[in-house]
Amino acid sequence: MSERERFDRLRLIRSPRIGPVSYRQLIARFGTAGEALRAIPDLAARGGGKASVAEAGAVEREIAASRALGARYLLMGDADYPALLNEMDGAPPALIVRGDVTLATRPCVAMVGARNASAAACRFARNLAQDLGQRGAVVVSGLARGIDTEAHRGSIDSGTLGVIARGIDISFPPENAALQEQVASDGLLVTEHPPGVQPLARHFPARNRIIAGLALGTVVVEAAPKSGSLITARLAGEAGREVMAVPGSPLDPRAQGCNALIREGAILVQNGADVMEAIGGFDPRMVRQGSFEFLGAPVSSDVAEGERAAVIALLGPAPVPVDELIRQSGLSPAVVQTILLELELAGRTDRHSGGKVSMI
Repeated sequence: MSERERFDRLRLIRSPRIGPVSYRQLIARFGTAGEALRAIPDLAARGGGKASVAEAGAVEREIAASRALGARYLLMGDADYPALLNEMDGAPPALIVRGDVTLATRPCVAMVGARNASAAACRFARNLAQDLGQRGAVVVSGLARGIDTEAHRGSIDSGTLGVIARGIDISFPPENAALQEQVASDGLLVTEHPPGVQPLARHFPARNRIIAGLALGTVVVEAAPKSGSLITARLAGEAGREVMAVPGSPLDPRAQGCNALIREGAILVQNGADVMEAIGGFDPRMVRQGSFEFLGAPVSSDVAEGERAAVIALLGPAPVPVDELIRQSGLSPAVVQTILLELELAGRTDRHSGGKVSMI
């Protein structure tokens, strides 16, 4: 990939209303980011709105800031972009990393859990992470309080990967500043956000998809119902990865999420051997390598007004699966995806998890 194309791809993902799905669709349709950037205003106009692209100067300043921090970019399509993460439908097109990128090529296990975890659970997480490291696995977590912190501490010597929901120069929580720097120095620190971006509530579910996507399986050590850890577990399951949970006392609300996962079919694990047995059947050779080909890529450049009107008529404020739009409209996947892309660039639709869209 040329330096010009790398710059244009970063500029594309930093453009307003361009998310991971629309980014892949644009690259699949136009071949290069430069062509996609030139096409965006026209596509948005067809969707009934206006769109702009990121300023080149802003992207140049971001790159300079990242380099000054000792960070580098991994772009989707690069040979060292994590292959397992590339399998996720919403995989981030651009990662900013510090540390040893080869860690992401080794067998990875995600470990997540409660921020206000019990002392017993924290000790268990630290010991489990150490056990997994001794068995050759890299532990992935989110550098939050509680279980995340102990997972990194237990695996810092064997290989740990921290995924954060902020700029690579921002530490949160403050007490983990030294740990974050140690992860960047001795392990691998990963984010999809430019330097200077503060941790916002909406960033954490997106961070969780990266944690789940990097790993062969996710272990939940302690989690209350409706916690962020269960979001990570759900995303792992949707991606076809193993979901594992450590059982806890029915009397402790912090164990209810794990116990519910086990009741719903998650693998009960008690030690590193259980975890490694669970992920042992996954063959990493089955993952694609840097491909932008996917089912329903918008390749149609010729959409009739009647077709566009038919899709718009099926949309409303309630999220609906794209597959359902294709079925009810009777149009080809390429045409429906093209119309949805135009509407998204025009600012008229939102994308939701599970391949759903809604009108704004």
